Amino acid sequence: MPEIPVQLPEKQPTLRLMTMPSDMNPNGDIFGGWVMSQVDIAGGVAAMRRARGRVTTVAVNAFQFKQPISIGDVVSFYTDIVKVGRTSITLSVEVYAERNYFKPITVKVTEATLTYVAIDVSGNKREVPPEG
Repeated sequence: MPEIPVQLPEKQPTLRLMTMPSDMNPNGDIFGGWVMSQVDIAGGVAAMRRARGRVTTVAVNAFQFKQPISIGDVVSFYTDIVKVGRTSITLSVEVYAERNYFKPITVKVTEATLTYVAIDVSGNKREVPPEG
């Protein structure tokens, strides 16, 4: 699949990190499970901010790998709130990789939609507070 260069979104990422050899699968790319866990972390950070407290992941509504991620890529996770319900928050997460520092390129590598539910200290559902 050819790399299609893109620009990073003009906002701060929710999460940004560099991939390491310990994140590699047997094919030499970054393990898909590692990407999924980082997407969940980024989504959880955004959901906690909006819920103003604890949340738990209740659904991975969609997940698409578009390009492989390589060792040494700087991977950025951008989140947007799609919907806020009474107790739930649905977010989209877009993942970009910056690579090839001799001739830099940025590619979109993954996109996902996840749903989180706000919970109290006992793990019971609670209402998401109004925005503001």
